[in-house]
Amino acid sequence: MKTNGNTILLSGGGSGIGRELAQRWHDAGNVVIVTGRTLASLEETAKGRANIHPMALDVGDAAAIQAFAAAVLARFPALNVLVNNAGIMPLEDIAKPRDLSRAEACVTTNFLGPIRLTDALVAHLSAQADATIVNVSSGLAFVPLASAAVYSATKAAIHSWTDSLRFALAGKVEVIELAPPAVQTELTPGQSTREGYMPLDEFIDEVMGLFAQQPTPELIGVQRLGFLRNAEAEGRYAETFAMLNTPHT
Repeated sequence: MKTNGNTILLSGGGSGIGRELAQRWHDAGNVVIVTGRTLASLEETAKGRANIHPMALDVGDAAAIQAFAAAVLARFPALNVLVNNAGIMPLEDIAKPRDLSRAEACVTTNFLGPIRLTDALVAHLSAQADATIVNVSSGLAFVPLASAAVYSATKAAIHSWTDSLRFALAGKVEVIELAPPAVQTELTPGQSTREGYMPLDEFIDEVMGLFAQQPTPELIGVQRLGFLRNAEAEGRYAETFAMLNTPHT
């Protein structure tokens, strides 16, 4: 992936990892379009940065994605990078019946959203020079968290789908997976100050260094990701799963 001179569309750009990536890419010399459900948070991301452009979009709305794709390409025909970052992480007890609306929204936002947005833009991207798709998964794609079982499953699905997408678009579009470990953001309540989670600025620093490598790694994984990513290969999956899912007092 080129480090500058891109026109980047990034979903989930109103907070956390998405906001930081948008600002770093802007400051490196890229035009960045940020999307999300709340225009005010997108405008906060763009504040003081002339080449960050907020455009509201709910990636859970299939019809809205089609209309958005037409609008963004009309306004930004040089678009050559798509970053599927938007996601939600409901914490639920899956051992008992419950209202499934949060689980269904998680699947729609985290998995169907990237599929639909990619589908709406893939023909355009395939015709662009230096085209790239970045799909954001999670360390929980490799070892799930039972209290976020549906979220973990969507991220495992993103990991699998990204491999297939990379194969299908070989020679046309570079396809990269970004898999964060536990990072201090507001993805879940209190997470931004949770002890043991990676500080957001440290995470972004390491990620930007990995994106700058040539060739860019197919999977952008900071050093901390190895604990989860390599658990199965290193023969410690069961131990890691138990450690991750044992309540700490």
